[in-house]
Amino acid sequence: MVFAATPLNTNNILTDQPGWVTMITIVILLVIALTMMAYMTYYERKVIAFMQDRLGPTRTGPRGLLQPAADGVKLLFKEDIIPVGADRWVFFFAPIVVFVTALTSFMLLPLGGRWYLPLTPNWHVNLFLTDLNVQLLAILALGGIGVYGIILGGYASGNRVSLIGGLRAAAQVISYELILGLALVGMILLTGSLSLNRIVEWQQQHVWTILFQPFGFLLYLIAAIAETNRAPFDLPEAENELTAGFHTEYSGFRFSMFFLGEYINMLVVSGVAATVFLGGWSGPVLPGPIWLFIKMLLFMFIYIWLRATLPRFRYDQLMGIAWKVLLPLTLLNILVTAAIKLIVNSL
Repeated sequence: MVFAATPLNTNNILTDQPGWVTMITIVILLVIALTMMAYMTYYERKVIAFMQDRLGPTRTGPRGLLQPAADGVKLLFKEDIIPVGADRWVFFFAPIVVFVTALTSFMLLPLGGRWYLPLTPNWHVNLFLTDLNVQLLAILALGGIGVYGIILGGYASGNRVSLIGGLRAAAQVISYELILGLALVGMILLTGSLSLNRIVEWQQQHVWTILFQPFGFLLYLIAAIAETNRAPFDLPEAENELTAGFHTEYSGFRFSMFFLGEYINMLVVSGVAATVFLGGWSGPVLPGPIWLFIKMLLFMFIYIWLRATLPRFRYDQLMGIAWKVLLPLTLLNILVTAAIKLIVNSL
C-alpha cells in the first residue's frame, strides 16, 4: 500500500509523489508482502489440518499464531551447506533471483485506488506504488525471469536430480506462461488496457470481467497453479521422484529464499486474478485493501484445496494438457471474445 499523503498537483500519478514517499511505500510493501507470505503458510497448514481432521499448529503462541515466526528463526539458524561439486557463485545467486523477482512483482500490485483525505480535498493517499501502462505485462515478464533462478539452482547444485528438476521447471513454465498470458488477452480486449488500475476502474463502471470471461478465468486459474509449481503440478519438486527437485541441495537461508519466492508468487497470481477478474479492491462498506485481501484468500484456498485433494500429474500428462488442450482453448477464447466485441461495436 502507498500510505503517505501528498498534495495533488498533477494528473500524472507516476510523478505526483516525492521520492521519500516512494521509499516509505517500498518499505511498507516489503513488510506487507513478507507478513502475508508468512501467515499464508499458517493458513495453509490450518486448512489442510481441517481437511485431514487434525488441529495443525497449536503450541507456538495463542492458537499457533507465532508458528511462522518460529519457522523463520529455525531456517535462519540452520546450517548453510554448499555441495563440493556446486558452482558456488551461481548456487548463491539463484535463490536471490527467485526471491527478488517475486517481491518486485508483488510491489506492482495495486492494493487500492487513490484515497482523498477527509477535510483536506487537495491531499490524497495512493494505495499503489506506481501505475504503469504495461503493468500486467511487467508482472508476467518478472514471472518469466524468476524461472531462471530455478534453472540456475538446479544446474549449480551439481546434483542430477536437481538438474532434472530445473529442466522440468523450465519446460513447465515456458508452456504454462504462454497460456497464462493468453488467458488474460480476452479481458484486455474488453477493458482496452494493461494497467491494473484502469482494469479495476472499468469493472467499477461496468461489471466484473469474470462474468464476461468465465472461460478465461478458468484457464488462468489452471495456468497459474502450474506456473507457480504447486500441486497437482509440482513436478519440478516431485518428492517421490526427485527428493526435492531443484532445491534438494539447498538449506538454511538459501532454501528460505526459494520458499519465500514460491509463496509470494502465489500471492501475486492470486492478486492479479482478484484484480483482473473480480474487481480488485472494489466492494461495499469495507476498505478497498480488505476486499482485495478477501478475494486473494479465496484463490489461496483453491491452491490449498487442490493440494489436499488431487494426486500429482505425470510429466507427460502435464505437458500434453498444456499444448494439446489448454493452448487451443485459450486461442478459441480470444477469437470468440474478439468476434463478439467486433459485432457489438458495429451495432
